[in-house]
Amino acid sequence: MDNIKNIIFDLGNVLLDIDYDKTIHAFEQLGFTDFKAHYSGAEMDTLFKDIEKGMIGEAIFYESLQAVSKQPVTDEQLKNAWNAMLLDFRVESLEYLTKISSRYKLYLLSNTNSIHLAEFEAILKRDTGKTNLAGYFTTAYYSNLVGMRKPDQEIYSFVLADAGLVANETLFIDDLANNIEGAQATGLKTYQLLAGERIEKLPFIAVQ
Repeated sequence: MDNIKNIIFDLGNVLLDIDYDKTIHAFEQLGFTDFKAHYSGAEMDTLFKDIEKGMIGEAIFYESLQAVSKQPVTDEQLKNAWNAMLLDFRVESLEYLTKISSRYKLYLLSNTNSIHLAEFEAILKRDTGKTNLAGYFTTAYYSNLVGMRKPDQEIYSFVLADAGLVANETLFIDDLANNIEGAQATGLKTYQLLAGERIEKLPFIAVQ
């Protein structure tokens, strides 16, 4: 890919390993037998979109889940089930970011929420000793803090405008096809990172 000056990275399954099935299983263990029908990596009910847009807080999120639970569940149980999908950082990929940061401006664009944000920062400290994921990037954009989420075109347009980026000079890397499609609609160059792929192995990103 020629003329790339900026790279926007997704977080889940790009820099941090995610397993949605672990959260689905954890909720099923709490008695949410149909949880998969309401939440997946690609699609989800309004409740989950609302917390990812920062439209509701943690208390309302937990209360809403407790209201439809078939058995009593605590906030702590719900938090642990919700965080179960968050696994390990790809430390080699994070180290690669530091190697390419002199050649490209690097950005993070993640659909997330306050519960997951606190958890993955704790995982980052466990895995790397660092305390702030945003430190790897010129700017980190989290959906719950900007009030928008992928794949809606408005969040890509917001990032381009806020960072002062030219779309056709900017590469967006994500693991989900619908997020890639949303980015393409705003003129971004894109790459869908497939299972088993790592950013440090992509031939079109140059270290020097």
